Amino acid sequence: MCKPKLFTFAIVKIIGKTLILLWKFWFLLTALITILILLPFLIIFSVSPKTFKQFFVCERIWAKAMLFLNGFPYKVEYEAPIEKGKKYIYCANHSSLIDIPLTLAIIPNPFLFIGKVELAKYPLFGYFYKRTNILVDRSSIKSRQKVYEDAKVKIDEGYGICIYPEGGIPRGLPKLGNFKMGAFKLAIEKQIPIIPITFADNRRLYPAELFFKGKPGLLRVTIHKPLEVEGLTLSDQHRLKEECYDIMDKRLTEYGVNA
Repeated sequence: MCKPKLFTFAIVKIIGKTLILLWKFWFLLTALITILILLPFLIIFSVSPKTFKQFFVCERIWAKAMLFLNGFPYKVEYEAPIEKGKKYIYCANHSSLIDIPLTLAIIPNPFLFIGKVELAKYPLFGYFYKRTNILVDRSSIKSRQKVYEDAKVKIDEGYGICIYPEGGIPRGLPKLGNFKMGAFKLAIEKQIPIIPITFADNRRLYPAELFFKGKPGLLRVTIHKPLEVEGLTLSDQHRLKEECYDIMDKRLTEYGVNA
């Protein structure tokens, strides 16, 4: 009697994993298709830094299409509004491949990502990501120093910066990894506020490290009040980092993610 039940359970499990694989293939396919649809505009607006704001609009269209086509509605809680035209450094917890499109979808002010150089290897996406964002080779001290100077130039040109302060997707438990100092040092040196952003469901719904796990669902986001840095000096960067970490860690606990 047990064998038919075990057999049925095994078949259901195989079907479930197959559906997840097909859905994840669909995720990659929609990323490519939406880029191809927008390709003429992406090419035109990525040629010159003068048209970056137009390129940013295309990025947001791509991001929202990606989320919609893959069954990811999102709900954003704002502790304070993002002021139109104001520069910020955005710090979000890094937990999934959907972090980039979700970040683009929820932030209206033009900004650039600081991301790892490996992202440039993705077909089409990597080409445009490399041309319009700031890439860093974390194994190279020279690259890390250059990226910091490039970010300051872009801030002076009027753009915000998005940094995932964990420096990558932490493996294992769905908690925050250790924060690196770059975002907080940059905020103090350029005297622009930091906005912590907490993603509650990205890892659960689209885990990067679990190939046979994931499903569509609601993405909950909290955009926290800006952390003002006016008057702070570099001696305050550790305190600023800890404050940002504590805000996001507390919110994850409230969401039930750290349980």
